[in-house]
Amino acid sequence: MLTAFARAFRTPDLRKKMLFTLGMLVVYRLGAHVPVPGIDYKVVTNCIRDTKGNNTLFGLVNLFSGGALLQLTIFALGILPYITASIILQLLTVVIPRLEALKKEGQAGTTKITQYTRYLTVALAVLQATGLVATARSGSLFSTCTQASQIVPNQSVFTTVTMVICMTAGTGLVMWLGELITDRGIGNGMSLLMFVSIAAGFPGNLWAIKVSGKIAGGWVEFLAVIAIGLVIIGLVVFVEQAQRRIPVQYAKRMIGRRSYGGSSTYIPLKVNQAGVIPVIFASSLLFIPALIVQFSGSRAGWAQWISRNLTKGDHPLYLTAYFLLIIFFAFFYVAISFNPEEVADNMKKYGGFIPGIRAGRPTSEYLSYVLNRITWPGALYLGLIALVPTVAIAIFNGSNGNFPLGGTSILIIVGVGLETVKQIESQLQQHNYEGFLR
Repeated sequence: MLTAFARAFRTPDLRKKMLFTLGMLVVYRLGAHVPVPGIDYKVVTNCIRDTKGNNTLFGLVNLFSGGALLQLTIFALGILPYITASIILQLLTVVIPRLEALKKEGQAGTTKITQYTRYLTVALAVLQATGLVATARSGSLFSTCTQASQIVPNQSVFTTVTMVICMTAGTGLVMWLGELITDRGIGNGMSLLMFVSIAAGFPGNLWAIKVSGKIAGGWVEFLAVIAIGLVIIGLVVFVEQAQRRIPVQYAKRMIGRRSYGGSSTYIPLKVNQAGVIPVIFASSLLFIPALIVQFSGSRAGWAQWISRNLTKGDHPLYLTAYFLLIIFFAFFYVAISFNPEEVADNMKKYGGFIPGIRAGRPTSEYLSYVLNRITWPGALYLGLIALVPTVAIAIFNGSNGNFPLGGTSILIIVGVGLETVKQIESQLQQHNYEGFLR
């Protein structure tokens, strides 16, 4: 990997793209430290220090914003509204025929869907910014901080609207930076922004574990966490690269005096076909009951039961629900993202077939069978990767939102890192073959 980066910097075109990408990432990180107007930043800093960032309720959102959420900066919402909008439109594509037709229209349809995603991102940013400002005004953003109600000194309508507009504009700017990286830089811009947001919190969180450690000045815990992280990252890389290759043979056709087809290829079915989406869905769903209890302020029996069982990441009921939800969403997302009937129809249209399997419906049934079999280990792998760090949280007295080896963090960082390196290597190969193409 280091060799690929060194070769890329020696290539003028790739060096320009990589420097442009780094520049956009620096701008993004600078914006994550610019406070939104209308808040008392000194109070925010005191509350973060008093609670040590251990806010499990907003941990997932704070993770994707690189810590900007709890600091109430202009990039407080980060890339999360765009991720949510993309997932919603991907789910709606299966339900709404118009979106499904646009998806099949190629580049023109993709451009239209991207436009819809931008509109939905802005709408979600307005809703989420309004909720965040309301939470900050009420003092619920830092429930254990005595100064939390003083974060927004002036609670007039004008101040509130200004804060919402600034956060929404920040989300729009983040979305634009991501698209610029995709068009002019290296890799997928949105994924790289998410990568940087998560990686930015690693050094501070690792050092916090060292400071709070009790054995040999915390160095034993510090080194143990790094060792566990390296092992988990190695396992994640191994599984993320694993795939089941379904062989496909294309029949030879004679058109005039020329023969076409007769080639062999394969359909790569990844073990983790769903990626990190099931973990995000499960975390978001478990986030809702705690959010309802916090905003309702109810002290009824059901509210106390939720507070006891579904708000702490180390509770057995929470862990069980988290694990089962990840497995469910893994199968659900694979079912809506991969259509065996469509793949079988396309193969039949172009004269392709799986050796030993008849074209058409038998091919579709075979693909469904293989996909269901391969999704089980992928779903169990996602569940275990998400739970192992959660168990380590109790051992090292970390927090669900700030523990550096969270399942979501590792999956995103490894996935984005592998994809970016693959893109750099593919572009290097194109430059090496330029002499043959001229």
